[in-house]
Amino acid sequence: MKGWIRAVIAICVLLWFTGVSAQKVWNAIGNGGDTEAADKSILDESFYSWSGPNALARSTLLERQEQLQYKCDQMTKDKILEKIQDPEAFRNLLVDEKHKLLYCYVPKVACTNWKRVLMVATGIWKGSSPLDIPADLAHSSGTFKRLSNYTMPEIEKKLIAYNKLIVVRHPLERLVSAYRNKFEAKNEKSSMYFQSRFGRKIIKKYRNNATEESLLKGDDVTFGEFIDFITDNNENFIRNEHWKSISELCHPCLVNYNLVSKYETLMEDATEILERINASSILFPIRPQNSEPTAKILDKYYSTLSLNQLRNLSKFYRLDFYLFDYSLEDVLGFSIA
Repeated sequence: MKGWIRAVIAICVLLWFTGVSAQKVWNAIGNGGDTEAADKSILDESFYSWSGPNALARSTLLERQEQLQYKCDQMTKDKILEKIQDPEAFRNLLVDEKHKLLYCYVPKVACTNWKRVLMVATGIWKGSSPLDIPADLAHSSGTFKRLSNYTMPEIEKKLIAYNKLIVVRHPLERLVSAYRNKFEAKNEKSSMYFQSRFGRKIIKKYRNNATEESLLKGDDVTFGEFIDFITDNNENFIRNEHWKSISELCHPCLVNYNLVSKYETLMEDATEILERINASSILFPIRPQNSEPTAKILDKYYSTLSLNQLRNLSKFYRLDFYLFDYSLEDVLGFSIA
């Protein structure tokens, strides 16, 4: 009896402070009532959770998980979120069956490198260096299984049993990164598609006295025109994943992510996450030293916007701001009522 009491107390402590999964705990104590084995297993997990070079990242991930759950609970106090019945809603969640991981990829939030890492971890790519993998291959539609490829009962089982990873970034920083990559870049395959597909439409609708060349190429969209386009309620039907809110892409209050990484602490988080899924031998790619961080040039873009445009952006990304603890003040230096 005393052994079971110790085990139950340990379970409560670990679930609250260290995020040890319930499945691991019940596996530990459910083997024929072997309380000594349970104690040892739990203590080993406790030692892992409270020690080692990743201890701070481990604690931070747990805190973010708890904060996200709390905010989702606050949102649903008076209104129950509708249960998703269409598997297609989960198309941005990639499935790693080997490591029992679901990863919701978000464009412009290190998704290329995370896809590369998972290709190495799962054996899709036979080499050991993620950076050897061409970006086009990492983004190829057939590279990964998506959660949307499964039936709803299968999806529900995986949502319960798997680790669930989401990587988030300040909405305004992510937006500038998308604009620079898709509308400022010249003569690149990806940017040329976006300029032809969206740029010409944006210029036609939001620019007075546009030149024939601009209407033909769509390669000189201003940041202000881009903001007017994405926040125009009449254009919602063509929202692209590169500027869709993370909340729309990943459904954080339905998926219940237990691994919430942030772009600001990408490397530290990745080290802990890879250890968590038993893939610690893989090194997450480091940002090139000659690359200019988007965060350092935000004022160049947002200083060109009107107060009304900033207010529209605040509404457009309101859930991302709230759920992931970001604010306009982080970037602008002031808030908007």
